[in-house]
Amino acid sequence: MAALSTGALVVFALVAATLTLFVTEWLPPDITAIAVLVSLAVLEPYTGVPAREAIAGFASPAVVTIVAMYILSAGVEEAGVVDWLGARLAALTGGDEGRLLAAIVGTTGVGAGFVNNTPIVAVFIPLVTGLSERYGISPSKFLLPLSFAAMLGGTLTLVGTATNLLASDISRDLLNEPFSMFTLTPVGVVVLLVGVGYLLTVGRVLVPERIRPFADFTEEFDMDRHLAQLTVRESSPLVGLTVAEALDSDGVDAVVAADDGEVALADGEPTEQEPIDVDVLQIDRDGESFFATATDRPLEPGDVLTVRGSTQAVNQFGERYGLRQLPRESVTEELLAESGHSGVLAEAVVHGESRLRGRTLGDVDLRSRFDVTVLAIRRGDTVIREAFAGVELAAGDTLLLQTPVDEIAHLEEEGYLVLTEGPPELFDVIHGEGAAPPPRLSPRALLPLGILVAVIALAAVGVVPIYIAALGGVVAMVATGSIPASRAYDAVSWNVVFLLAGLLPLGAAMQATGGAAFVGGLLAEVAVVVPPLVLLALFYLLTAVLASLITPVATVVLMAPIAVATAQDVGVDGTPFLLVVTFAVATAFLTPVGYQTNLMVYGPGGYRFTDYARVGAPLQLLLCVVTTVAVAFVWPL
Repeated sequence: MAALSTGALVVFALVAATLTLFVTEWLPPDITAIAVLVSLAVLEPYTGVPAREAIAGFASPAVVTIVAMYILSAGVEEAGVVDWLGARLAALTGGDEGRLLAAIVGTTGVGAGFVNNTPIVAVFIPLVTGLSERYGISPSKFLLPLSFAAMLGGTLTLVGTATNLLASDISRDLLNEPFSMFTLTPVGVVVLLVGVGYLLTVGRVLVPERIRPFADFTEEFDMDRHLAQLTVRESSPLVGLTVAEALDSDGVDAVVAADDGEVALADGEPTEQEPIDVDVLQIDRDGESFFATATDRPLEPGDVLTVRGSTQAVNQFGERYGLRQLPRESVTEELLAESGHSGVLAEAVVHGESRLRGRTLGDVDLRSRFDVTVLAIRRGDTVIREAFAGVELAAGDTLLLQTPVDEIAHLEEEGYLVLTEGPPELFDVIHGEGAAPPPRLSPRALLPLGILVAVIALAAVGVVPIYIAALGGVVAMVATGSIPASRAYDAVSWNVVFLLAGLLPLGAAMQATGGAAFVGGLLAEVAVVVPPLVLLALFYLLTAVLASLITPVATVVLMAPIAVATAQDVGVDGTPFLLVVTFAVATAFLTPVGYQTNLMVYGPGGYRFTDYARVGAPLQLLLCVVTTVAVAFVWPL
């Protein structure tokens, strides 16, 4: 075996640094990828990647196709096709848990083969939680299978996932033959059928019931000891102030200090007291309720304030501002959500591309910007109910909000949150009045659906390459009014684009420096004691585990060149090895961080980190056998 070159050592050092940054998330993954690109170009004498080649990923057919497919998927989604499918599920299943689960995973699995699975899952989460509430079934029983089914469906076609397209690009570079539209389909169909069969049988038993059915929001987030009511006394310094003024600690403390005769500073300014972690949610006066952040009515004696805060914080708040605490009767969702004012309770998730990710609520200040109050944060099975200002939000966090009906659309449009559960009027605001799907697809919906079908057909028969067909589909979508041009740009997950383009030259550097060949030679020595089929299975397992710890995109860039090099050392065709890597990265079930849809259901399902391995590990092992045998059958070793 040839010794490692200096360039290969440099590339391996960059790989180690990249993996560390992906796991620790010290930098966002897309920024890490750009740092890799820059490093490869700066270190060109060692990496063999010139500057022009380093940025060539932005013109890669895979990246261009992914950009176009995001827009095409958004056009189909805008037409209400996914909503229509969801409505059909509700009508056909009749509330039976088994039939409902089968309809969810079947529809999601097939749909994800042709439409980006992220919007499918985003639309299905509120649909599933609504049906769960209607029929008294825990949403936890459906949401994890929903995500897994979307991942399984991504293996059906070339456009099913971004990693399929990326693997096709790598196949063109290393094996001189990119994937066609349906190269993956023979094995993908088997993978989907076996995976769905598992989810409907063994998986159904293993998926835990983390959220109780029929629980309202206050019960679901266990808010009993963090919601209270207080009455404003005549002597309270809050009398005559609006809620906004009352929540302004400087203004209130000035009143309190003046009343107490406290003047501590040389210029006559009163001392400033420590703020109390309490939010005023609602004001009740003479049988009428007011949404606290939206009203400018001054507080009056006898007003009842509904507040969020711990027992200690509420007691301190009452003592400081002359408020009498009412008996600790449970403040229910009904009290907060059906009070006649504009505020409603809702559940929303921080998605992988959210502007909240990595920021604290104190920095964002949703209350002053959107009149939105955070009541609790659920991270897996842990619920945070106080001291929100210093909590750094992560993808998958679920927020319990009190929000004005007309503000939730702004939160979604501006990339903060995805609404997962709430009253129907919230979804009407987002999707349009009367957003319930029609009983049949309208002509407007058929147009973008036809465009998507035409793109797939043109690419499948080889009339034009997939990236040209997809770009033509984008032009058709905008020209026909199926999606506005501004919405088309917003539909693209640009962080994914930069992640792909930034990491692509890393694979080229591993090839150029001999790093991939070196690792392939090491792995080829395993073939001395095991047959190629077992080696193929080991590649599947190694890739799947790695993809569950870092991004699937990074994994396919790292593992694909090694897989092909190993096959060459063993003396077999590289295509089967590249394909098992492709299937393995598309089905990273073991953790919530391996795939974006896993993160999206993490909070709404109330799952624990280990739930993914509990349900996903047996499925991963099953698919290791199924995928390896199927790939070897279709592409003999």
